[in-house]
Amino acid sequence: MHAFSTAQGNLGLAGLAIVASCGLFLAAHLASVIIAAARWRNTAIAKKERYSSIPVTILRPVCGLENFIEETLSSTFRLDHRRYEIVFCVARGSDPVVPLVERLIAANPHVPSRLLIGDERIGSNPKLNNLVKGWEQARYEWIAMADSNVLMPSDYLEHLLAAWQADTGLVCSPPFASRAEGLWAELESVFLNNYQARYQYFADTLGLGFAQGKTMLWRRHDLENWGGIRALAAEPAEDAAATKLVRSFGARVRLVNRPFEQPLGSRSFLAVWNRQLRWARLRRATFPLLYALEIFSPGVVPLVSAALAGPVLGVSALSTAAVFLVLVYAAEAALAWTSGSPLRLRSPVLWVGRDVLLVGLWTCGWFGRSFTWRGEEPHPLKDAGARMARSGLQAVRRG
Repeated sequence: MHAFSTAQGNLGLAGLAIVASCGLFLAAHLASVIIAAARWRNTAIAKKERYSSIPVTILRPVCGLENFIEETLSSTFRLDHRRYEIVFCVARGSDPVVPLVERLIAANPHVPSRLLIGDERIGSNPKLNNLVKGWEQARYEWIAMADSNVLMPSDYLEHLLAAWQADTGLVCSPPFASRAEGLWAELESVFLNNYQARYQYFADTLGLGFAQGKTMLWRRHDLENWGGIRALAAEPAEDAAATKLVRSFGARVRLVNRPFEQPLGSRSFLAVWNRQLRWARLRRATFPLLYALEIFSPGVVPLVSAALAGPVLGVSALSTAAVFLVLVYAAEAALAWTSGSPLRLRSPVLWVGRDVLLVGLWTCGWFGRSFTWRGEEPHPLKDAGARMARSGLQAVRRG
């Protein structure tokens, strides 16, 4: 009799755990939608004029020709900021983007700008290797690193500077996908906007902000005191290294309120998959415990918990699963509508497809010891250069 009562109690606790987990997943999802929508609609900058005169160096690493490359690079010359310089960095003089950059520099003599060519191998991260020379030749205390596919609004620098607070060590912006052309580009936009950027803003609002390499604003003396740009080679991804570095010195990573655009154009399914797989492997290599929890983000696993919660609540599994799906994707539709993300009749299919793909990406992310960037040879996730950089950072801490 005692054993039967114990079994009943355990079953009750298991049922309670299932219902609680389903409720937690749903609450986190709805909260992230509300927070992202509120943050993205807040585009005002208080006392904007106080930031416009702060000198800033913009580092733009370039590699190859991509969709909208001329427009995104040209946007760097059209900022309202009073005093800034642009430093383009390319690894090889034979890169096809070089003539475009040289033409843009010649066409905009009113903005101090130059192109630096060369590649210093400080680790496995090709973008960081490309940026070292730019960092060392930057003229100003404030330095913004911006990928070549970031489309800068005229008040780009003001938004970055306005997000800086007393406890800040780094200000970032995730990409906000725009101008998606075709089915697979729309799929990428629901990865970038509705899922990744949404949860990044959720974490930032909770005080757990983490870096995104698309745009990073540094104060030079901070990073130099923390080991310099070479300290970012301690991880295969510079944004992961930046997150750990900033947090280790008691500072915070913050996000601008409205993320900056990345126009997509057309995409193939393979390009979307490879990009997401590369990011998954980088996250697994740099934050393995957090990566392990990604499987519980709203999608297939939470849907299973919703179905299991049905019988516990005395209703059918199909009913609770259906209610869960309606609530999750209705919230996602509201976010897409308020943020300007693609919202079409096929969008729910893409949201479901993304969540199914996330399981496959998460699984595949556990395998592989290298990543491919822009069609180059595979880069190792860990190498001697990274270990040397990490040792240097530890020496800085001891000093």
